[in-house]
Amino acid sequence: MNDIFSKIQQTIDNNPVVLFMKGTQDFPQCGFSAVVVQILKNHQVNFLDINVLSDPEIRQGIKDFSDWPTIPQLYIKGEFIGGCDIVKEMAQSGELKEFLKEQKIIG
Repeated sequence: MNDIFSKIQQTIDNNPVVLFMKGTQDFPQCGFSAVVVQILKNHQVNFLDINVLSDPEIRQGIKDFSDWPTIPQLYIKGEFIGGCDIVKEMAQSGELKEFLKEQKIIG
């Protein structure tokens, strides 16, 4: 399990925005993942998508890593933001846009 945690940490450290999701940003394979992808695209955020369906070790590993039971999971500048409901609430309140600006992800 330590190897998978190292792989996940390295991915998060090396990419400003990472979305662990079911499917890809071009072809989400679950409604919750599709919602987060759409929110990020609406904010013109470039992000790395990690398809947990293609790697069972990552699928379970990310849940253990974050201690969060569901997918998708969004990380911005190394910080775990949350899943679909949290990202949706942040987007609706304007908090996500402000956070993305603070982190210099968007202008």
